[in-house]
Amino acid sequence: MSEDGPRVADLEPFPETDADDEVNDAAETEWRAATTAFERVDAVLGRTTDWQRASEIADRARVSEPTARKHLTALAETGRAATKETGTGKRFRRDPDRRRLERVQRLADDHSRAELERSIREMKARIREFEERYDATGPDELVDRLEPDDQDGWDDLSRWKTTRRNLAFAKTARSFAETRLVDARSTETRHTENA
Repeated sequence: MSEDGPRVADLEPFPETDADDEVNDAAETEWRAATTAFERVDAVLGRTTDWQRASEIADRARVSEPTARKHLTALAETGRAATKETGTGKRFRRDPDRRRLERVQRLADDHSRAELERSIREMKARIREFEERYDATGPDELVDRLEPDDQDGWDDLSRWKTTRRNLAFAKTARSFAETRLVDARSTETRHTENA
């Protein structure tokens, strides 16, 4: 502390208080009252990207370990949870493929074919701009060329990777929507023939 008062480095930006504990306790109580044990385990699993024991997920979901294990096993059977056997027991995490599929479904549900195609065209144009600006065929090639202090280049690299990933999702969503349409027509034709 200086003679003029506390220095910025001495200040705690978010000091813990008893009021914080009360708010957290109230939020936890409300969450437990508004959800089932299964819903809490599923919600916690949805944010679990690293392998964790059932007991760790149980603590975060505010359920017993046997309850968490039962629900995690059910979620694994439906494909929402991935499992891995270790020398110390089974570990769980959200299934990354399931999350990808859900994102594709949301894109197909929330956007028309025309909107998806417009987005695909825009993202392809953005990628072409990156290729021309950096005379590179992809982000991996750019990594080898960038200097550590080229912040604009590193920012563009991040945008390029994100655009490429989003393009893959948009193209997959368009194909998914097309498959739905073909399946619906095919089902409709069978019903008409059987009538």
